[in-house]
Amino acid sequence: MKLGVKSILAMVLILVSVSLAFAVEPFGVENINVENSSKSTSDDPVGVPAQAGNVTELNIFGYSTTQAWQGYFGNVSGTIQLADSSDNIMYNWSVADPEGEIYATRQPSVSWESVDCFNWSENGSWLESDFNIAANDVDGVDETFNSYSHPVFYTNNLEISQDTCMSTNVFDSTGGSTNNFYEVLLWDGVDVIFTSVLEEGSVLGFDGKDHDFEMLVLEDGHGTDTEVTDYYFYVELQ
Repeated sequence: MKLGVKSILAMVLILVSVSLAFAVEPFGVENINVENSSKSTSDDPVGVPAQAGNVTELNIFGYSTTQAWQGYFGNVSGTIQLADSSDNIMYNWSVADPEGEIYATRQPSVSWESVDCFNWSENGSWLESDFNIAANDVDGVDETFNSYSHPVFYTNNLEISQDTCMSTNVFDSTGGSTNNFYEVLLWDGVDVIFTSVLEEGSVLGFDGKDHDFEMLVLEDGHGTDTEVTDYYFYVELQ
């Protein structure tokens, strides 16, 4: 059977269309510079006089460092590029004020085509157990990601609709936050993906400095556990 020129052209166009119709997955970050890492210091003890025969009522307030979470924050730079599979760049565009997301997960590879909101009812107990978090801990996962309030964003060309996933707002310079530093819990069928929505423009973070993102990730520091967990970071610029 012979094919006409129009039929052949139509087939070529279909093949080209299929080859280009793939989702743009988040990339692993090319470089991370660790500027500093610190934790809060303990306060000096307060002396209270004791006198034989006395009973004294004390109302005490103090701080303790979480044993379940690690915080990351910083700024993002990079480019949006047009390149082949060998990373030969045909063209790129510098991103002065990046939009997009930062992802952190314990897995060195992610099934981006399967990403969806983290389902607490199905996987919440497993996740807290994996990090030795008790159901009544005040710094548990559902106590921290206790909201479903976040903007719409796109991951691997999948739309994460507004206010559909477990989320939280990491603190800004006001000592709280309701509309800055959104963090969302995603899931790829294997593990949780901590997702920070990049801030547009200048936003002062928890330390009074300008940051593009702030995020929390789980880390078990309970009891005698002093081992560290490797997190793998991905970025999706728009």
